[in-house]
Amino acid sequence: MIKYALILALTSGSFSVSAQLVDENHQLLWEISGNGLKEKSYLYGSFHTNDRRVFNLADSVYFALNSAKAVALELDVFSLFNDDEWDTRYGNVRLKYDRNGEPYTASNSSTNTAYGDEDGMPQFLDAYFQQYCHNADKLFFPLETLEDQRKIGSGTNYPFSRRTRLSSLLMSDSDFLDVYLKGDIYKIDEIARSTYGGTNGYYKELLTDRNKIMVTKMDSIIKSGTSLYTAVGAAHLAGSQGIINLLRNKGYTLRKVLATYSNDVTIDKLEVKGKRSYLYDNDSVGAHIEFPGKPKLVLEDESFQDYEFKLIYRDLGQGNTYAVEFYRRNDESSFEELAETYIASPSESPYQKIRLENEGEAFQGLSDSYPEGLFWTRVVLGQDYILVLKAYGGNKFMNSDRAFTFFDKVWMD
Repeated sequence: MIKYALILALTSGSFSVSAQLVDENHQLLWEISGNGLKEKSYLYGSFHTNDRRVFNLADSVYFALNSAKAVALELDVFSLFNDDEWDTRYGNVRLKYDRNGEPYTASNSSTNTAYGDEDGMPQFLDAYFQQYCHNADKLFFPLETLEDQRKIGSGTNYPFSRRTRLSSLLMSDSDFLDVYLKGDIYKIDEIARSTYGGTNGYYKELLTDRNKIMVTKMDSIIKSGTSLYTAVGAAHLAGSQGIINLLRNKGYTLRKVLATYSNDVTIDKLEVKGKRSYLYDNDSVGAHIEFPGKPKLVLEDESFQDYEFKLIYRDLGQGNTYAVEFYRRNDESSFEELAETYIASPSESPYQKIRLENEGEAFQGLSDSYPEGLFWTRVVLGQDYILVLKAYGGNKFMNSDRAFTFFDKVWMD
């Protein structure tokens, strides 16, 4: 049942009234208490998509997320940043050039990704929670490893793709999404059982077995005294072997938290939404970079490239990539010669020399090299290092100024 409540508050001697919507049927957020805990923890049923509708989070979700000291997810989804499987360019992006050499996409359609498309949010919901966690300097705990998830169904010929297993019940069916938006975890469990229950034990391997592993990890973290916000796929919550019941069996008290939506923006929502960036500082290099979230560090020996190290961040929902490669200056090449080395511009659209806001100079343009493909790039020269900035994505990203917005958030001492 959805109700509207009038909240009466006394402020500076006068009364103010604000409306609040309360959805009593929503079952996605659960409070964890009891069992000797001094602070409450929370469990949230997520949906692995960047569909904007799942981001209409209740005020109570923002409160739980903001008040917890740590965040736990099924997987460290940021570990996927260095996996080219999530690159959306291949076979999707085509560029044309106008008479001035300015590139534009041959199609205005939204590029699809494993977790949605370019019309959705930059991250899918789980990755958004992890992005906030790092930006807010909270502790992060993965409940499984990428290797664990890749083993699901590997020994049996299930009629599901590897990506379906990896995404852990990634469903795009509109009927399923409608059920999720209503917050009906028991209906979700019913759908999951009917879909996977009769497939030679796939339901057990995909959900039941993993629930036990995740609850063991949650129990260990919570008992250590760390208040925890855990988000897992909503299909993991309900049922006799669901996470809610397994936690109750361990002595915890789980209480459904009502979904509340106030007309006024709450302090918790403001604080969560305010954590929009992650500042990377490297004083030894003299580089400062503002990423949307915490980047992944890639060393030279991991990628067989000649850079000393690389930082990479990906919007897994929309499929956008932001990267900075660090090369040590070890010769007397001019800036112009270095730009020619690092920017492989198409003949139709040569790169250009630009002046930066700090009055420095850089070279910038479109690059198209094998095997990397198309990307926007900027080359910045420091005292001891050369920074090569790269940004790329689907049709809409490549035809926008988002790459240059990122480039402008990189500066050298």
